[in-house]
Amino acid sequence: MAAYHALTAGGTSTRAAARVTGIARASVDRDRRRPTGLRPVRRAPANALSAVERAAVLQVLDSPQFVDAAPAQVYAVLLDQGLYVGSIATMYRILREHRQVRERRRQARHRPRTRPELVATGPGQVYSWDITKLAGPVKGVYYDAYVMIDVYSRYIVGVRVHSRESGPLAEDMMRQVFTVHGVPHVVHADRGTSMTSKSVADLLEDLGVTRSHSRPKVSNDNPFSEAWLPGSGQESHL
Repeated sequence: MAAYHALTAGGTSTRAAARVTGIARASVDRDRRRPTGLRPVRRAPANALSAVERAAVLQVLDSPQFVDAAPAQVYAVLLDQGLYVGSIATMYRILREHRQVRERRRQARHRPRTRPELVATGPGQVYSWDITKLAGPVKGVYYDAYVMIDVYSRYIVGVRVHSRESGPLAEDMMRQVFTVHGVPHVVHADRGTSMTSKSVADLLEDLGVTRSHSRPKVSNDNPFSEAWLPGSGQESHL
């Protein structure tokens, strides 16, 4: 390739240089067009802002008046005041250089919420209970299974089947469970009508048991009771 360029530089035609060196002119043209990997140096425009002017623009953008405003808003307000410090693109470019291209409005900062947990270090400390629908022997007939388990051992400490869901029925089951297995420290349940009924609340209050309920609109806050039956949340068969 160097011999070809030397011949053409000396005045030899490209056709003759290609015939002498055995290099096709298309190969020479392709080699000339091949990118070198070096980017051309971009010259700064004649009307580019100086370092002092750019610092002044940044000071305006970070001023208390415009600290939470977008560059387009700053540009419009300054024009209304008869001032021009730079274009909108220039403002964005200066903010980008200082890593300030982000949400400029004041944002509320919320403390991270701690997920509540119930910890049982032994049996008889935390009980969890739920009511599950059971399909009866006849289509359209369903029963309610009241099930209470020990969170630590996963042992079912109480179970009853009734034809309806009721707070007094749940209270009666709890009295029997507490008589046989003892009074726990905490009883956890979801926010169903029977779980939050006055009869159940009064019983736990009289016995000094801490009531614990699932968080509103959180479906997996009662996992122990909902996982004891395969396909929890679905109908089971007697």
